[in-house]
Amino acid sequence: MSRPSSPSLPNLPDQQPHPDPDADVRRPSAEPATNKWVVFAIVAIGVFMSTVDSSIVNISLPAIASFFGVPLNGAVEWVVIVYLVVIAATLLTIGRLADMTGRKAIWTAGLAIFTTGSALSGAAPTLGFLIAARGFQAIGGSLLFAVSAAMLTGAFPASERGRVLGMNALIVALGVSVGPTLGGFITEFLTWRWIFYVNVPLGIIGVFATLRLLHEPKRAGRGRFDPTGALLLTIGLASITLGLSFGQEWGWSSPQLIASLVIGTVALVALVIVERIVRNPIVPLSLFRNRVFASANLSLTLSFLALFAVSFMMPFYLEQLRGFSLIDSGLLLTPLPLTIAVFAPFSGRLADRIGTRWLAATGLAIACLGLVFLSQLQANSSVFDIAWRLVVIGFGQALFQSPNNSALMGSAPGAAQGVASGFLATGRVIGQSTSVALAGAIFTSLGGAVAGAQLHKIVLGLGPHSFPPGYVAAAQQTFVGAFHATFLVCAAVAVVGVFASLVRGKEDRRLVARRV
Repeated sequence: MSRPSSPSLPNLPDQQPHPDPDADVRRPSAEPATNKWVVFAIVAIGVFMSTVDSSIVNISLPAIASFFGVPLNGAVEWVVIVYLVVIAATLLTIGRLADMTGRKAIWTAGLAIFTTGSALSGAAPTLGFLIAARGFQAIGGSLLFAVSAAMLTGAFPASERGRVLGMNALIVALGVSVGPTLGGFITEFLTWRWIFYVNVPLGIIGVFATLRLLHEPKRAGRGRFDPTGALLLTIGLASITLGLSFGQEWGWSSPQLIASLVIGTVALVALVIVERIVRNPIVPLSLFRNRVFASANLSLTLSFLALFAVSFMMPFYLEQLRGFSLIDSGLLLTPLPLTIAVFAPFSGRLADRIGTRWLAATGLAIACLGLVFLSQLQANSSVFDIAWRLVVIGFGQALFQSPNNSALMGSAPGAAQGVASGFLATGRVIGQSTSVALAGAIFTSLGGAVAGAQLHKIVLGLGPHSFPPGYVAAAQQTFVGAFHATFLVCAAVAVVGVFASLVRGKEDRRLVARRV
């Protein structure tokens, strides 16, 4: 994480202490005139829509590539990558804008842009148009992701923060679990265009509900916008995310990858220097003087780095090694997000009562144990063996996620809730990107990718009619060995995340005890 900046942001707690720890939470800049459950319902629409979209597209890439007559490993990859890069590059900037101008305007614009981008993506006449429409859609998704947590923590009292963030995790988990299966059915029985069209009615409902039901007092902008910081932040995060996304394809020692990572690193180092000087930084680095905030961000990023590999690697195991269909593979992956959906609200409520530190550390430790169990899967493991391991990981992730998010948001003052929400979403995206890069590098370097491709051809009957003795068994052994090593490394990353959760120290329990 970046080093703290000089004390130049007037609204941060280390610069202007608040005698009342809930003063920022209760100030009128949150949504006091709107019922908290109305706010939750409005946020749920946007979160569910954007989460489904992030998980529904991957499974339809082969159909999109076939429709436009391009190879699967060519330009069609940008349909996914442009969405990821744009979101990662803009989240923190949007979080700062939300703190300056208000969250309702950002949220409304996000819903409108995301819905329009979805319609344009579904109607795309060419692949280039589709990629551009996805980039536009990603701007809407970034607007939604950047303020969703801030809207919830602003509408609910501090004593219910864990509860509502747990319920938000339920919505996310449902979106993740529905996405692949829904995408498979839509692509098979309709066309790939409908994976984008399904967002349109939800988005329209969300826009009208926001305009009619969500009330936020008008306020003057807080501070001035920092264009230099915003530009450096965009270049830095976009370059690093792009490099991680293409690392496996370009090669980890390729000039393109090295240039991308160097540009990103230089831009972020320059950002830290600039943010120490400007009066109103785009990223208030002084937030990281708060040990709870810094620790929660670090453990959040490490958790996604360790755990997102499950969603990335398991389809290879299920489809290439085991020969399951796309729809069956999607269904077999649902125990993990459904477990999160069931337990996340309960862990959030528990965090409101007993605090977040030990809950988060215990949850990530359980998820780490689940990764070790997952690394023991074999070529002949039963469906039950697969399912219960995913349940263990899901339970640990649910126990970790809501308390950790509650600690992150609760440690930031009300004037910086948008930025804190942006940090939360950025940590998730960077963790996911790095997880894919790390898992892909380990799995490929140990021969798992080649063995998987060979096994998949055998399953589809595309290979030769006969094979040398022991050929299939050797390919399976290579795949399983690479699969095991990948998840053991991810488990080691999760261990570091557990320690990051433990070193945060005790949070201010007054924030939990008070109500708005």
